[in-house]
Amino acid sequence: MTSFLVLGGTAWLGREVAREAAARGHDVTCLARGESGDAPPGVRFVRGDRDDPLAYDDLTQQRWDAVVDVTRQPGHARSAVLTLGDLAGHWTFVSTGNVYADLSVPLVEDAALLEPLADDVATPELYGEGKVACEQAVTALPNHLVLRAGLLGGPGDPSDRLGYWVARFARDPGPALVPDVPDLPVQVLDVRDLATFIVDAALRGVTGVMNTAGTPLPFAEVLAMSAGAAGHDGSTRPAAADWLAEHDVQPWMGPRSLSLWIPDDALGMVEMDTSRAAGAGLARRPLAETLADIMADERARGLDRERRAGLTAADEAELLAAL
Repeated sequence: MTSFLVLGGTAWLGREVAREAAARGHDVTCLARGESGDAPPGVRFVRGDRDDPLAYDDLTQQRWDAVVDVTRQPGHARSAVLTLGDLAGHWTFVSTGNVYADLSVPLVEDAALLEPLADDVATPELYGEGKVACEQAVTALPNHLVLRAGLLGGPGDPSDRLGYWVARFARDPGPALVPDVPDLPVQVLDVRDLATFIVDAALRGVTGVMNTAGTPLPFAEVLAMSAGAAGHDGSTRPAAADWLAEHDVQPWMGPRSLSLWIPDDALGMVEMDTSRAAGAGLARRPLAETLADIMADERARGLDRERRAGLTAADEAELLAAL
């Protein structure tokens, strides 16, 4: 039995990692504030705020075979490495493709990075710089694995990026407003596949720096699969990027957006080279399977609920009338 410590473990990815490790019979502990929910069944939960210098006190009495950290705050990464680094056999840090200095080109692991943030707290505007600083702290450890994640999808996604499309197609049989970018690549990795890879890699002692993202598919194909998962047989109404921008529709994510549509200056986020991770054992399920599971989750959570990404029904109707 391997001892896993998940720094986090009650939110989305951390919870999936804890769930995966526990399901295999390993001894799993999560440290978190608990604001995102409870730890999965069978997982020991230690409540702690990592802004508190005493947060790790209950974790320093044993060695950990594997530590997994998903933080975006440099202060959290630095304090964890300082306090627990000597007690860990293997350390995985989940980073992001946003660490790269130039997001307009395909992303490879050896490309230049942003400057690391010197402060301990990263604002949302300094997300990439903060993650670089976290990486810098972790790579001081001898047995580290840094995974630079692209777009994740799956049931329970708090960003609503992939869920927006299946929910939209399920909610309304009428024409759907879509960006006119049919050939734009989309790389979505199922969060459960990343969690499986994290646990596998820790057990095998995999080290290094790797991009982790889905298999590239054309935007039009992802939309068609989303409509299929929702049972939608209606049409779509493509709108040019310039027209959408003029009507205050945002790309990629967030309120009043058309998710997954990414601007040219960030195309690298959907052109990530994942050959290293694939060679190390990253397995990716078909996107259609992920979309079917998201559809079931969206129906359970409510198709008309307020979302963090996408257009409201009223906004979409207004835009379609103007198109």
